[in-house]
Amino acid sequence: MGADLERVEARIEVAATIDLPFVSALVADLVQAGGKRLRPLLLLLAGRAYMYDLDRLVTAAAGVELLHTASLIHDDNIDRSALRRGRPTLNSKIDSSAVILIGDYLFAQSAMLAAATENTRVVAIFASTLSDICDGQLREMFDAHQLDQGRAQYERRIYGKTASLFAAAAEMGAVIGQAPPAHVRSLRAFATDVGMAFQIIDDVLDLREGSDTLGKPAGQDLRQGTVTLPSMLFAETLPQGDPRRACLDRVISGDEDSEKVIDELIAAVRSSGVLDTATNVAADFVVRAKNHLNVISDAGSRELLEQFADAALSRTS
Repeated sequence: MGADLERVEARIEVAATIDLPFVSALVADLVQAGGKRLRPLLLLLAGRAYMYDLDRLVTAAAGVELLHTASLIHDDNIDRSALRRGRPTLNSKIDSSAVILIGDYLFAQSAMLAAATENTRVVAIFASTLSDICDGQLREMFDAHQLDQGRAQYERRIYGKTASLFAAAAEMGAVIGQAPPAHVRSLRAFATDVGMAFQIIDDVLDLREGSDTLGKPAGQDLRQGTVTLPSMLFAETLPQGDPRRACLDRVISGDEDSEKVIDELIAAVRSSGVLDTATNVAADFVVRAKNHLNVISDAGSRELLEQFADAALSRTS
């Protein structure tokens, strides 16, 4: 699998090259710092369980990763984030309009890679997923600063923002591998649940870990007014009139800018037990995800996918 991922990496680097040396260097740095390549790995694992057409799988996997990278560029620009994984974001280096155009360029390159698979269903999955990602980002923008929102609202948002691309990766891999329709549906369901768990753990880490581990300020979601499962659970533990509830309301609404007050609130969330509760919710998604793998007859492929699901829970950054 390592050699397959190296081929994906090479394909990504070629597709992300821009004929403007300064911009190309910025994008290359961003792409090379792209993390664990989880979505390409998931696509390869899903295809590996069936007919292993490596060239098409590599092409689709590179497209999925570029789609992910482009969405992060736009996400950082919207959030005005200065750091990602401890490195400066594009919007901390160049004008916002140029950042948007670079993100659009990578979106276009990812679409071209999807088309290069010569599989119309892969292209349809790609288009649908791009719509889902935009939906998730829009919901995050318009749900921001509103503490009173339900679990279903939160889950729909993180499905679009994160889980939809996990689902697409697995579905594309299964489709390219010519898996039976029922198996394609099961793998998509598996990856959706893993993606949900992944984002919930991401929300937990945002409050649990320090800035050095995260590569960004601790509690960034809270500081930006983004309501996550831990903050929702914390609010539920607070009785009416509790001053911590009023403090949480002020921070989420953007009316509290005291770093000392925000740090004290983060400490209160950490000591409340809600991070463990949220982690258990993520664990339930992983259990459900694994149940979808019963359709896969190849024990080796099934085990690798189970390990992929478990990794969503065990990460620290």
